Amino acid sequence: MTDDARERAVARDTLMLASLPHVVFDGWSPAAMAAGAADAGMDPVAVRRYFPGGAAEMVGLFSAWADGRMIAALDAADLDSMKVRERVTLAVRARLEALTPHREAARRTVSFLALPANAPLGVKCLYRTVDDIWYAIGDRSADFSFYTKRGLLAGVYGAVSLYWLEDRSEDFADSWAFLDRRIADVMRIQKATGRFEGLRSRLPDPFRLARQFAMPRR
Repeated sequence: MTDDARERAVARDTLMLASLPHVVFDGWSPAAMAAGAADAGMDPVAVRRYFPGGAAEMVGLFSAWADGRMIAALDAADLDSMKVRERVTLAVRARLEALTPHREAARRTVSFLALPANAPLGVKCLYRTVDDIWYAIGDRSADFSFYTKRGLLAGVYGAVSLYWLEDRSEDFADSWAFLDRRIADVMRIQKATGRFEGLRSRLPDPFRLARQFAMPRR
């Protein structure tokens, strides 16, 4: 990364984080972004310079920022000593804990992404999160399970994050218990999928041609 690119990335993060307290009251809006720029000591023009795509672009950065904090937490953990379900649980919890200081802004983000015009961005952000989780915990699958793992985890993360947003229990204990139950459900489905995979391996592969045109993970 060049110095200019690094400086731009730092400025974007700074402006996004400064805007979050205002998002709580003004939603993801030009007003919140302008107030964030003022708090960060930036000229109002900086909003257009660093986020030409407006609020949607800043929402995408907020999601990517949380993904980055999650990955950093996983990098610091002893994943080799953990089972797959423990790694996935840690990843989901780490991402939500990264959002904890900004939970009200996260709530406004859910509302923003629920708008029909923003649905594609919501799908993109969710896919990136679950893809980052599987990749960070060591999954390198490139077969049918690549899609099933991400699809199942997307359902888990979506359900747990919504539960977490409404959780009033101490230290979010109810959310972590809910997460454990959802992961247990997924593991049972994964076992059933594994049995199906054993049968499918003896049949013609209908996904072979599709994989030839799929973009690589990184």
